[in-house]
Amino acid sequence: MSQNDKEGSFVSHLAELRKRLIHSFIFLIVFFIGCYFFAEHLYGFLVDPFAQAVKDDGTNRRLIFTALQETFLTYLKISFFTAFFVTCPFILMQIWKFIAPGLYKHEKHAILPYLILTPVLFFLGGMLVYYLIMPLAIKFFLSFESTGLSTNLPIQLEAKVNEYLSLVMKLIFAFGISFQLPVVLSLLARIGVVDSEFLKKRRKYVVVIIFAAAALLTPPDPITQIGLAIPLLILYELSIFSVKFIEDKKFKDSNA
Repeated sequence: MSQNDKEGSFVSHLAELRKRLIHSFIFLIVFFIGCYFFAEHLYGFLVDPFAQAVKDDGTNRRLIFTALQETFLTYLKISFFTAFFVTCPFILMQIWKFIAPGLYKHEKHAILPYLILTPVLFFLGGMLVYYLIMPLAIKFFLSFESTGLSTNLPIQLEAKVNEYLSLVMKLIFAFGISFQLPVVLSLLARIGVVDSEFLKKRRKYVVVIIFAAAALLTPPDPITQIGLAIPLLILYELSIFSVKFIEDKKFKDSNA
């Protein structure tokens, strides 16, 4: 291949990448605008764990904002977060369309399951936060409220809209990213960076790393930290089985 052909091929790849990025960006912006029209409903959905956790405590609860623009900016943040969450599969599809022409058939079959599994695991991580971790964490934090009998003045939560929703979205994102652990380890196994024996021997170090990561990614409370660490430990054990399966399949293919 001549130098001009190589340059032409490189430019065509850049043009293709640019097209895919533009499509993804347009899709994200369209969904962002659409989500903004339903921002109040999205807000209601994200605030529901808090509402359900406090509905029977006999206190008139509310969320407050202390800056004039805070609610507006919060709605923008919710809209963008939801749009990104929804468009992730489309973005992954654009990435797949960009890299697929350069792959062999067996390589396509190997990578395609990961493109499907990635948004599924992210969604499962978000569901775990929304339906289990957040209600437990909210009740844990509210247990430190005081009626004022022993403190002279009552201690009651007046949660800010922006801070509460930022916490929820941060946890959903943290759990969603952390749930990609099996995908990452399986891909590393396919390219020969790790193997099942390597993962088994370093299990005790991984336990420490997982709990340290959970402490960094979550608020400083035991509920969310343990709620992230335990699923990650389970996913790590499942990853070992997945890596072992990949190794066995490679061995069979090499002896076929």
